[in-house]
Amino acid sequence: MAVSKFSDVDEYGFKREPDFDYKSYENIMSSYLSVLTTRSMRWQKFLKSADMLKNRSKLKRFVRKGVPGSLREEVWMKTSGAQELLQQQPNLYQTLLTYEFDQEISDQIKLDLPRTFPDNIHFEQYQLSLYNVLIAFAHHNRTVGYCQGLNYIAGLLLLVTKNEVSSFWLLKVVVENIVPLYHTKTMDNLITDIEVLSELIRLRAPDVHRHIFDLGLPWPVIATKWFICLYAEVVPTETVLRIWDCLFLEGNKILLRVGLTVVVRLRQDLLATDDIATLIGLFRSLEKSHVLMDCHEFMKSIFKVPGNLRRSQLDALRQRFYSERMASKGKGS
Repeated sequence: MAVSKFSDVDEYGFKREPDFDYKSYENIMSSYLSVLTTRSMRWQKFLKSADMLKNRSKLKRFVRKGVPGSLREEVWMKTSGAQELLQQQPNLYQTLLTYEFDQEISDQIKLDLPRTFPDNIHFEQYQLSLYNVLIAFAHHNRTVGYCQGLNYIAGLLLLVTKNEVSSFWLLKVVVENIVPLYHTKTMDNLITDIEVLSELIRLRAPDVHRHIFDLGLPWPVIATKWFICLYAEVVPTETVLRIWDCLFLEGNKILLRVGLTVVVRLRQDLLATDDIATLIGLFRSLEKSHVLMDCHEFMKSIFKVPGNLRRSQLDALRQRFYSERMASKGKGS
């Protein structure tokens, strides 16, 4: 049997599953590694030439083709606006860590620390940093406090940046600006966006939408973790990070593009399921999907498969579903 040149641990420290398809991965990486090298050289030149934020069209083109791992912290901080916020309050994070901690929140976070990336060989050394980032954010934003899902976002931010301060500010921007009201107790915008995703799929892939409905699997069961964790712990790690490259620049529309593309590109596999258990199993094994393993091709497809998703169209759908839900609640009270 041929031996893979790739280790059983990925570049971020995550252990690969025993049934990991090394052959397909090698085929994908043989071309992707050269893409990474080329992109890295171009990014270095781009960052040295001028303020990248002033050339929005070039920045978007570069980001969509992927940010090199070594530059992600710098690029994410700038494109998300986190760097500007940090400069306005440079001592905020350290100050938050001096506060007296809310015991209930502290206990909840501590409970989730060992549950966060247990299959990552590096993550144990980041558990204290993860606690610090999460407890600081919980005391900073008391409306959100702490909820499950934030541990995966902050944990992956730490693995990428290796920096508590950057991870705190990026988490703040995600929760408060990019996906506001996803992580609150009512989860208003999360529920709304799952309804929007369902509608987009109904319009773009009606046969899949009908099939999933007929099998009785509700969209919140499918997509809640997708959106709450921003696809962390859902799709392969490098694909998550490529999604986040775009998310920090272009906002939450990227989450809908990804969800819609996943369903359309897995259309035949989804239609081939004949019971709810098999369907759930397929959605829970996206990390092993060849479609999602090839992050470069997949990221190209999220800007082609869904077609033109206008902000005005999405805002109208969000307003419609939110209003319908509030009206329904009003009748029920």
